[in-house]
Amino acid sequence: MTSAKNTRRPHHWRRDVIELAALFTAVAVADAIANLIGHQPDGPYLLIASAVALTATAGFHTWWARRHSHAPPPPPEPAVPDGSPATATAAGGGGTVLWRMRTTVQDAPGSLAALCTELAGLGIDILTLQTHPLARGTVDEFLLRVPASLPAQELGRAVAAAGGTSTWTERADTHDLVDAPTRVLGLATRTALDGAELPLALRQLLGRCSIRSLPAVSVTGRPTGESAPVEGVLEETVMRLRDPSGGVLTVERPHLPFTPTEFARARALVELDARLGPRMPRGRQVLTLPEGEEITVGRADRADLDAAVAMHGRCSEQTLRLRYHGPVRDADRYLDHLLGPRFGRTLAARTASGRLVALGHLLWDGDETEVALLVEDAWQRRGIGSELLARLVAMAAEAGCESVYAVTQASNTGMVAAMRALSLPLDYQVEEGTVVITARLSPGPARSLPPLPYEQAER
Repeated sequence: MTSAKNTRRPHHWRRDVIELAALFTAVAVADAIANLIGHQPDGPYLLIASAVALTATAGFHTWWARRHSHAPPPPPEPAVPDGSPATATAAGGGGTVLWRMRTTVQDAPGSLAALCTELAGLGIDILTLQTHPLARGTVDEFLLRVPASLPAQELGRAVAAAGGTSTWTERADTHDLVDAPTRVLGLATRTALDGAELPLALRQLLGRCSIRSLPAVSVTGRPTGESAPVEGVLEETVMRLRDPSGGVLTVERPHLPFTPTEFARARALVELDARLGPRMPRGRQVLTLPEGEEITVGRADRADLDAAVAMHGRCSEQTLRLRYHGPVRDADRYLDHLLGPRFGRTLAARTASGRLVALGHLLWDGDETEVALLVEDAWQRRGIGSELLARLVAMAAEAGCESVYAVTQASNTGMVAAMRALSLPLDYQVEEGTVVITARLSPGPARSLPPLPYEQAER
């Protein structure tokens, strides 16, 4: 760094002496010329014209000197091997950021090279590249390290100048540095271990999209008419895949059409799930309640349907009404849907004798995530609901969800208190006695709570 003392402008006294000598010389010459011309008939007019010319010249000299002596110096060019402007921009841009970019280029020799040359001209480093062949053209997907000072509009103009069309960009993070085969294998492993992972695996595979599972039969037992061919259907921004457990998995991404390569990967994950059949990790965690009683918390699925129906029978109408927001007589119909792996994950709390006393649901609602709790009346106000909720939120954080929401009644003080106990930023929406509480999953106590790991599965 340069100190303020060293940045002061030095005083050049020699220049002042020379300027004074020049001034006196000019005055002497002017006096001689005035004496010579003043005795002529037109002498006064010539003297006045000379004075005006000298004044204008002096004014111009003063303006020019001030402009060049006080103007800030031009920024120094960074030292780069080739001296090109693009490399200078990258070197002096003050850091870099990661961007994901997808663009369509012509399927012709040199088209990709032209695009890469244009990106290099902006000082952009290409970290990964995937190609998705189409009937006409090729979709190229890049992970780029871009100078932080480079505007996104300039990046788009450069890609368009290189022949790229239908360009889409978004900010990326370090998780995107994992190469595509490794990421797909990891998603396949998680899907193989847990049937409830399929919707999450599809979302992580395809990026920002909404996934809905449309059952073949409604909760009332009527056919919904939802079906899809075995090979699935691809319609630009929507793909429909046959759910092995019945119904249809609909994946929608309005901002970016799916490519045939993405459709083939998604179909392969669904086929893997179909071949493995129903499966669920049977991990258990033992919790000690304040009264000293022990309960176990673990995953639940449709195999626990009878136990869940029995718990409904032990719950009061008020408890069921607060949970399902509808007629109590229809409560049992929702259980088959809630316990299905396509719609989310379910945690169950059981006593030492194995009786089910509480259920906690984490439900995939398109691109949002809902949490819901039901605790048997005799076991309420003992902290079971808070324990289940904390683990459900930890699961949502592990799955990459940005927020979770709960729908309850304003009179359900237990659910409101459990959400507040998460110590997460909360948003409240109240309408006609119904409260929607949204928790943003920023780092906090609930996020650090580990979910039930696969290695704790019972033998």
